[in-house]
Amino acid sequence: MDTVLSIKNLTKHYGRVKALNNLSLDVARGNVFGILGPNGSGKTTTLGILLDVINKTSGEFAWFGQPPSKEVRKRIGAILETPIFYPYLSATKNLQIVAKIKGASVENIDPVLKRVELYERRHDKFRTYSLGMKQRLSIASALLCDPEVMILDEPTNGLDPQGIAEIRELIKEIAKDGKTIILASHLLDEVQKVCSHFCVLKKGNLIYTGSVEDVSKGAVTVEVSAEDDDLSEILEAYEGSTKVEKDGVHHLVSLKEGKTATELNAYLFSKGITVSHLNTQRKSLEKQFLELLAESDNA
Repeated sequence: MDTVLSIKNLTKHYGRVKALNNLSLDVARGNVFGILGPNGSGKTTTLGILLDVINKTSGEFAWFGQPPSKEVRKRIGAILETPIFYPYLSATKNLQIVAKIKGASVENIDPVLKRVELYERRHDKFRTYSLGMKQRLSIASALLCDPEVMILDEPTNGLDPQGIAEIRELIKEIAKDGKTIILASHLLDEVQKVCSHFCVLKKGNLIYTGSVEDVSKGAVTVEVSAEDDDLSEILEAYEGSTKVEKDGVHHLVSLKEGKTATELNAYLFSKGITVSHLNTQRKSLEKQFLELLAESDNA
């Protein structure tokens, strides 16, 4: 595994407040890595330290196996806050200024505008853009230097559902190019749809890290409905279930790990029951997230 970012015991104190406490984790090349946590968990502090915007108290981190430096940062594109563009200038003019500041080629401007689907509006003034278009332009500015890593802090914050969907698809497209993406977000559903891996922070402490795919593995719950008075008893007698609950018109059947809805359906059919509704519910990232926070409270 090619590690792009390695963090070891990273700590940040603001007086007596521990914003970050001995954080250690690795991010592999090509990952879309989500940093999750409630407000005050240390997400933005972590990104700020990684970009040398905030000074760490202790610990260390390395990009591409090298200590942080000006040369290393050139390989990273970042959006920590909403970038300030000139409202009376067009997207092209604004990016020309950004390119000059970053030392990027102006020849990159049209390609990145096409990538974020703003090319047709490239000559329109920034102030005429919607919030979603402004966010896409900020992503275009981060792409100007063709970075290997993209860091995004709450990239869909404040956007409407359409804007969120557009940014989500854009992040997926950027990831397909092989770029590593690290993003902080509180929108759990969006992280589940976009990220390959994630970690959870709480009060500056790392309480979980793993792959998004693993969240949906393991035991599942199945919604079942059928016109049969004995359905509850028959479901409870099923050897592959661990718990049966009634939820409105449906029965919720928690299956043992490895058991499937297809096997449950076959069992019911063998008992003379034809189901009218059968739906598999896998654990969502939101449920996993809330369980992790609850477990940390009880630890």
